[in-house]
Amino acid sequence: MLTCKVDQNDNTSLQWSNPAQQTLYFDDKKALRDNRIELVRSSWHELSINISDITLSDEGQYTCSLFTMPVKTAKAFLMVLGVPRTPVITGFKDPVNEGDSMELTCTSAGSKPAAHIRWFKGDKEIHDVPSTKEPDSKGKTFTVHSTLRLLVDRNDDGVTVSCSVDHESLRLSPQVATQVLDIQYVPSVKIDFSRNFAREGDELRLECRATGNPEPEAVKWKKDGADLPDPDRMVVEGNVLIISALNKTDNGTYHCEAGNTMGHNSAEYILFVYDDPIIPSPTISVPSSLSARAVAPVTIASNTAQPATGSRARASVKNMSPTSPAQDPSALAGQSGPDHAVIGGVVAVVVFITLCLIIVLGRYLARHKGTYLTNEAKGAEDAPDADTAIINAEGSQANTEEKKEYFI
Repeated sequence: MLTCKVDQNDNTSLQWSNPAQQTLYFDDKKALRDNRIELVRSSWHELSINISDITLSDEGQYTCSLFTMPVKTAKAFLMVLGVPRTPVITGFKDPVNEGDSMELTCTSAGSKPAAHIRWFKGDKEIHDVPSTKEPDSKGKTFTVHSTLRLLVDRNDDGVTVSCSVDHESLRLSPQVATQVLDIQYVPSVKIDFSRNFAREGDELRLECRATGNPEPEAVKWKKDGADLPDPDRMVVEGNVLIISALNKTDNGTYHCEAGNTMGHNSAEYILFVYDDPIIPSPTISVPSSLSARAVAPVTIASNTAQPATGSRARASVKNMSPTSPAQDPSALAGQSGPDHAVIGGVVAVVVFITLCLIIVLGRYLARHKGTYLTNEAKGAEDAPDADTAIINAEGSQANTEEKKEYFI
């Protein structure tokens, strides 16, 4: 819409001309044959026209002239924005293996001024991606290119990468192109178990979770590197291993293996079956007579309880009715028999003392064992007979002169 207004006009004509100085309208008379240009209002004080379907060739300076002496003019510059076309992403090779690098190029043409391209991976924007712009053949619009380089892994599988074209002509509806990544990778395997502690007689479920691209084949279960030893109790339903009636022979390492065209992977679960806890219940039998006898071991709840005397025990049994023999188990437990711990301690002390005496006596005999010669036998080893030995002995009468006794 181009509007030219005059405050004071003495019936002087108004005219609109285009950047090529071609007259569009002279007062209410159309001068240029262009169906896109229409007269909106014409008077001595205003001349308004409308141009539809604006193109880049319409850009330029438009002039409104008032034909007085001299001619008075007013100018308006029309700038036409080049709307960028829908962007296109190229360079994606379907599929891409994990660990490979890839380049995606986003291209948008027809923008004036040059558009700005932004990249997104999911909801997160990727910054500092280089871009280039090239003028089109007519030199009025631009084509913009932006190349994104990615090193992909399994977390990128199924992620949407998009490029958005920002331009002042697209403030309400930006142009967007998307590309879903298809990343192939070796399966990742995880084992979930139904219970933390497995006891004898329980049922255990092991679920093998395998994720990969392409989709992993059927999982395989093994125990300690071999096939399952008991197919009757170890049943595989899909990817779930069910072991019923657990026992000690089930202890071991269970492997779950899954594979696809990219490779194979496995996970393991170490099973240890605990004993089934058995809680014995005390049983006390009280016959109809006045005496009582414990027929099963009874655990004494407190060591500080005073043992009951025989008379008190008999009295407590008399007060018990035959229909309720276990009214006070702790009272009967105190008289179930002698204290075995005390007896064991006494026996241990006696054995210890006996061993000590044997050791001392053995050492004494060992130190005094040997052959001993008396004074009378000294020098008699070489004697031919007993008489000569007695004569040659140091203690014989022949040598009595060495020792003399005097009696006063």
